[in-house]
Amino acid sequence: MNTVKQKMMFRQSLIKYSEKNEVTKAAIKYNVTSQYIYFWKRRYDGTLQSLADRSRKPKHHPNQHTEEEIKLIKDMRRRNPNAGLVVFWVKLRQREYKRSVTGLYRVLRKLG
Repeated sequence: MNTVKQKMMFRQSLIKYSEKNEVTKAAIKYNVTSQYIYFWKRRYDGTLQSLADRSRKPKHHPNQHTEEEIKLIKDMRRRNPNAGLVVFWVKLRQREYKRSVTGLYRVLRKLG
């Protein structure tokens, strides 16, 4: 059994115990805070999967490159495959690219 499933089963047993007894007793028995129990009780919908940890990765960032900017970078890179980073950045700036050199470097690294 993997660790993720063990955590989910622990949370489920914690919730079931707190429903039969009171939350304070469950907190003492399982050595957790009552806030922890209330948090998982709110999230629990009867399935084991609802007790899994959720991703903390953000869905988007307000400053991330737009699709148009990425398309411009890809098109320019295809036309200028041997240009250095700064030369490539200057050519992009001539075509309305507004980002910094380091931002361009991060995108190029991400795109491979």
